[in-house]
This record gives sequence, C-alpha cells and structure tokens, in this order.
Amino acid sequence: MTMALVSYIQAINQAIDEEMARDPLTFVMGEDVILAAFGATRGLHKKYGPSRVRNTPISEAGFVGAAVGAAMAGTRPICEVEFASFFYCAMDQVCNQAAKLRYMSGGQARMPITFRAVYGAVGGAAAQHSETVYAQFLSVPGLKLAMPSSPTDVKGILKSAIRDDNPVIVFEHLSLGRLREEMPAGDHLIPLGKGAIKRAGDNVTVVAIGAMVPKALKAAERLAADGISVEVVDPRTLIPLDLDLILESVAKTNRVVIADEGHLRGGAAADLSALIVEKGFDLLDAPPRRVTSLDVPIPFSPPLEKAAIASDAQIEAAVRELAGH
Repeated sequence: MTMALVSYIQAINQAIDEEMARDPLTFVMGEDVILAAFGATRGLHKKYGPSRVRNTPISEAGFVGAAVGAAMAGTRPICEVEFASFFYCAMDQVCNQAAKLRYMSGGQARMPITFRAVYGAVGGAAAQHSETVYAQFLSVPGLKLAMPSSPTDVKGILKSAIRDDNPVIVFEHLSLGRLREEMPAGDHLIPLGKGAIKRAGDNVTVVAIGAMVPKALKAAERLAADGISVEVVDPRTLIPLDLDLILESVAKTNRVVIADEGHLRGGAAADLSALIVEKGFDLLDAPPRRVTSLDVPIPFSPPLEKAAIASDAQIEAAVRELAGH
C-alpha cells in the first residue's frame, strides 16, 4: 500500500510527529521550531505543547550543549541547527562532547541526539549560510552522518536516527524540500548505513551525495539518449557507509564519478575516492573523477553562486570523459 504524494518537508514533519507520538521522552528544540521557518516542525507545538517543542535562543553553543545534557539525562532530543553552517558555533559541543561521552563513560551515558540542519547553497543565502559541512565531521568518531535525497529516504532515515542511541546529524538540503513521491505505508524505517541504487546502469557509476542525486539522475537521463548507461548510487549515509554497495557497482561499470556539493579539498568526494581506490583498485579502468563545488566561500550573487556549485552539466561532462565520448 502507498499513501498520497508527500513532499520532502512533509516527510520530515511526519517522521518527527510519529516519533514524538511513539515516545513521550522525544522532544524538539532549536531556533524557530515553533514558527517552523522551513515548515518541517509545523503544527507540532500546537499538538505537543511548549514542553516538547521548545524555541531556543540564538546561541548554538548553548542549546547544542543543552541537548547533550538532556540526552545524558534520559530524554531523546531532536535538535534543529537551522543552517548547517552554524555548526561551527558548536563544534566543541558536537565533536568533543556529544561524539565522545558515550565512549568515555564506557557506555553508561547514552547520547540519543538527532541533529537536523539545512545545508548547502539554497539561493542567495551567502557564505555564512550556504556551506556543505558534513565533511568536517567525517573524522570525528562517534557521530553518524546522513544526507537523504528523497522524501521516502528522509522519513525512513530520520526515524531511524531518532531511535538511535548515538548522535546522528541529518543534513537536509532546502532545494529538495518540494520533491514529492509516494510514501510507503506503515512504520517506514531505513537502516543507517544502507545505500540505494537510484538508477541502474552498466557503463559508469555515479556516486551522488544528498542534493547531487537529482542532478545525477538528470545527467543520466541525457546521457542515456547517447547510449551511455549510468548507474546512480546514493550512499544515503556517509557514516556508517555502505561501501560494499559502491564497490559492487564499480565492479560492474569499472568507472566512477563522485558528485558532491561540498568542496574539492578535504571533502566527502575525496574520502570516497580514496576508499574506492584503496578497496577496489583492481576494479577500475580509469581514475575516479570528482565533481564538486569550487574551493571558494559560497557567493551571495545568484550567478556567482551558480558558477561555484557543482552541477548536473559537470556530472554529464565527467561521465562523457570517462566513457570516452
């Protein structure tokens, strides 16, 4: 059975609502969560009241630290950091506290926090609101990182994140907000660490992260008209990573493009490229190609922003190069 078409934003709202109804110790906190600036928490304050939907001051260091304490005290906070760029204001609380306290307490202190954040270039939001920052957390043991690319994925992954006893950061790209698809009925969960083949193909693998998945699918559609068969792989989470799925695809195509809205240097694409070469060197007929945004602060100017951000045209060009077209 399926339900009516559900948007990405509606799917987030459904996931939070269902998990709050399921567990009275689950609550929402963050900037503008009562107002629901992006729509994801709309209606939850009216339904669950001020004790379970809490606006916070504009102080990421303060309210992220409060979420850590709340989790240690036995609750299950869903902490909204309005823009992922604002994680820079709370790096100690996320990386030095949330990520480490379960380990440092020998498992005595659970850390069931779900951080939600809008990431990436969202249309003229300028450099301090437009970063793709998940790469900055890749080398922080103790965190789980998710970047769902569709309504069904964001609902299933967010519900799994909320139930997890470890800190999970769910990165949500605002450009995906209006995507709509049919939602599976029932208690829809997607395990963290399970990727997906979004389009099957034989000639080139494109590993696309988050908001790059729809762009990769657009490029694949155009390439198919020229007889180039592209397999689009969506890891869905970077930690844990479904590396086996990626390597199975590369074993079939022998060529891989990695598409990420993050920057080239030290980015998620660099990490995936290294893993593919290290674990699957003999599978490759050509070096991996990375399609990423430029190593510049994201501009405010819409034309400059567009020029700086990785595009479907760049994915298409990289695939054509690898395929020898």
